[in-house]
Amino acid sequence: MPEMDGVTALPEIMRVSPESKVIMCSAMGQQPMVVDAIKNGAKDFIVKPFQNARVLQAIENILN
Repeated sequence: MPEMDGVTALPEIMRVSPESKVIMCSAMGQQPMVVDAIKNGAKDFIVKPFQNARVLQAIENILN
């Protein structure tokens, strides 16, 4: 993202649209980043490279 990363953008996304269901995806899946994303409203965090089944699982979990 050109102006800020997703973890930085997430609080603003949740402020503007608190009903948003966000799944974060990053090649950098360090535990502190994952914890920050979840604390700031992400419903799940997928680490790249990911498997298609993992993406589908995350979407199904959020929709159910």
